[in-house]
Amino acid sequence: MKSKRGLIPVYLLLTQLLSAFNSDAQPVIKIAAGQNHGFFLKSDGSLWAMGLNNSGQLGDGTYNQTNYPEQIVSSNVTAIVSGAQSSHSLFQKNDGSLWAMGLNLSGQLGDGTYTTTNRPERIVTNNVTALAAGDSHSLFIKTDGSLWAMGFDTDGQLGDGTYNPTNRPKLIVTSNVMAVAAGYERSLILKNDGSLWGMGGNANGDLGGNVVGRTNQPVLILSNNVAAMAAGYDHNLILKTDGSLWGMGDNSYGQLGDGTYNNTNSPERILASNVVAIATGSYFSLFLKSDGSLWAMGNNGDGQLGDGTYNSTNRPEQIVAGHVVAIAAGDGHSLFLKNDGSLWAMGNNSYGQLGDGTVNNNTNRPEQILAAYDQISPHPLTGGNVQFTFVGIVGANYALDRSFRLAPANWVPQATNAANSIGALNFTNTPKPATNNFWRIRWVP
Repeated sequence: MKSKRGLIPVYLLLTQLLSAFNSDAQPVIKIAAGQNHGFFLKSDGSLWAMGLNNSGQLGDGTYNQTNYPEQIVSSNVTAIVSGAQSSHSLFQKNDGSLWAMGLNLSGQLGDGTYTTTNRPERIVTNNVTALAAGDSHSLFIKTDGSLWAMGFDTDGQLGDGTYNPTNRPKLIVTSNVMAVAAGYERSLILKNDGSLWGMGGNANGDLGGNVVGRTNQPVLILSNNVAAMAAGYDHNLILKTDGSLWGMGDNSYGQLGDGTYNNTNSPERILASNVVAIATGSYFSLFLKSDGSLWAMGNNGDGQLGDGTYNSTNRPEQIVAGHVVAIAAGDGHSLFLKNDGSLWAMGNNSYGQLGDGTVNNNTNRPEQILAAYDQISPHPLTGGNVQFTFVGIVGANYALDRSFRLAPANWVPQATNAANSIGALNFTNTPKPATNNFWRIRWVP
């Protein structure tokens, strides 16, 4: 049990074992935001979830929502996705297998049924490299660069030349696909030549100017220099190889960030350089700059921009000045990750999707959900060596400190080590058998 700020109360510490310390101390390394739920991965490969679970989208075997992070899978997870409008979730394991859980009324899980499930179900056994979850459809890429899709297809978002849904993965493009994104009834494809393609609904010009109306086959949007893309409800962001930010589609809340509320069916440059990551939610957008600063624009009715107001904006606004390394945008909430492994959230919390231990307490300022990996554990009153095995972020520095008491704590540095090429870190130290020894591992900037 933890407090909402991620720190373990002292009275609980006295009863916990070293094994609990080791599993709990791993930093967060990846995040994903769904419609009213969220996920994160820790560096030990464990998958955690919080928020709405009415369709089993958290994968914990229940349909009960949770307002605090809950472990779903203990190890081997390498990627997780859940779209801003989706009630289903996909994740990938280190063996290349694809797993799914949640709503399946359109066959979006790809298991050959239309049956919803609240437990992770293996869909593909190997060779999966990338994932995307739309409103009611799913996409994935295999190691040979092929693109596969399943689920709802009324607007042609699967790109198979039909408007027929499928509950089994269907081959769409045979090779050269390197990334995918899925929005509401729309899909985007990035090929390894830097070209951007799209298929599906196009009501607000979100597939660009080369197509009028919906399309059930991939159409070219940009021919080169695209590095990444993100698909929101009815708008897209595009990141080019020169660090420039572009947008197109619906702009009713200013989510394109161009200073207007006008839709556009042609990619429009928003910033000229220094953008390194993008995320799109329902009518709002987030992006990161190369200095680690977090910026936002668009709908802010639930405080999802995190600027301290509930006012929407049609210009990019700086939210955090630095140290941000990952972003995720849901329906009305946002998550971000700092380089110390701490997890932060803002916006709608109607179902506990912020993971702060409360429900219905929205916040318009970034709130720390899990602290940096500054964790404390008691060691039994025995002699000999104690070894902490900790998985951190590759190349980062960590310190091991010891104190003989917690009230007041007097932390004495014991060692500072750098995590190795796989993030593993070992500390070995000899405690004094005649005294209580409390230990902590902390990140060293």
